[in-house]
Amino acid sequence: MADSAIGPVARITGAEAKRVKREVLGIADRRKHHKRRATPLKSRVKEPGMQQRVYRFRFYPSPVQAEQLVSTFGACRWVYNEGLALRVGAWEKHRVSVGFAETCRALTGWRRAEGTSWLGAVSSTVLQQALRHLETAFSGFFRGTAKYPQRKRKHRSRDSATYVRTGFRWVEDPERPGTGLVTLAKQSEPLDVRWSRALPAGTVPVKLTVTRDRAGRFFLSVLVEERIDPLPPVFLPEGSEPKAVGLDLGLASLVTLDDGTKLDHPRLLKKYENELARLQRELHRKQRGSKNRNKARLRIARLYALMGDVRRDMLDQFTTRLVRENQVLVVEDLSIVTLLRPAKGKGRQRKAKLSRSILDAAWGELLRRLRYKCEWYGRTLVIVDRFFPSTRRCSSCHTKGPRLDLSVRSWTCAECGVIHDRDVNAAVNIRDEGMRLYWLVASALPPGRVPPPVIKASELEDCALTA
Repeated sequence: MADSAIGPVARITGAEAKRVKREVLGIADRRKHHKRRATPLKSRVKEPGMQQRVYRFRFYPSPVQAEQLVSTFGACRWVYNEGLALRVGAWEKHRVSVGFAETCRALTGWRRAEGTSWLGAVSSTVLQQALRHLETAFSGFFRGTAKYPQRKRKHRSRDSATYVRTGFRWVEDPERPGTGLVTLAKQSEPLDVRWSRALPAGTVPVKLTVTRDRAGRFFLSVLVEERIDPLPPVFLPEGSEPKAVGLDLGLASLVTLDDGTKLDHPRLLKKYENELARLQRELHRKQRGSKNRNKARLRIARLYALMGDVRRDMLDQFTTRLVRENQVLVVEDLSIVTLLRPAKGKGRQRKAKLSRSILDAAWGELLRRLRYKCEWYGRTLVIVDRFFPSTRRCSSCHTKGPRLDLSVRSWTCAECGVIHDRDVNAAVNIRDEGMRLYWLVASALPPGRVPPPVIKASELEDCALTA
């Protein structure tokens, strides 16, 4: 937040800050344990060897449950926006910092006020979690890892509500361990959950998150803590060297491996572009606010949901196979945000199509899945520096050639005369560079220690990179 025109103003603390919060902002003083010194809340610590894992299931609420959940989504969005406005106004107008505890006390006043008494129909723990998400957003901004928090909009932000352990009831089915009855706060009947797979038997969910997508589907995300056993190590047949694979992400083929295997780009947006254009034309012909317009919007949302389901399923199966078959996985560090920057002037239409293809490829989601699966199953993900010339360097003689246009799919080395497939050559170079970094880190570890699950070239020391 910018300071005033007369220069920065010091933050108000102590008794004056308490007075401003109480008299101006309407935040009540602490009443419970008022004599005890306030201590910051500590995050829940996992048990050694336990991993947090999210299982996602679809459920079908009854009309009463759906209405109550829609009201809960709206209340969470309102509390988030009101908490954001309170914190921003307190700092800009009075130079007073308001944290999570103060917003929770303000929430108590909102629930008791006559104009916002409808918040009492929603569980207080769910609304407190909305404020917790706001606190997390501000923490990320102050660390420099996220943008400044923005208001949530009804038709733009995702409909979600988070229930902590005191906000739901879980009864495990003795005949089918890992499944059971889930009853949310302020509801009398359990949810009709389609258990596509079982949770770890005997575990109690740590947290539940209920979401509704644009297609009107309801999903239940269950956070549990479980012990995930690492997969057995994979070594090359001729020795004890770990089996490694290099991955080159592209658009002609979504992923190219160093052995020449290629995963085809599904190009879902191009596949359904005619149908999407037809549905968009139908949507714009409907009158705003009419039922027919809402039906047309739902048809578009269902088509986008279909594409998202196909894309996620493909990436999940492919990344799981890679992690199971290889011990070391090597990828290139990509700045996807930079690649998606819009072009100006000549060639901007071509750049727009390129950005559309990059978004359709979902490179970021693929890398995210590889990262956490390597951490779970005892594999190592090596991220090569983004400026490493994987495409221009000959994988046979390591000669660095000239820059190549995106239209050039194969080239011949001027030194050794070897004909290279552009993507396969890049994958081989990425694998070799990744294994160099892997052994560089592994040799520096004490005996008995295994390499970390993620090795990133940009986080290593410069002297180590050139060793």
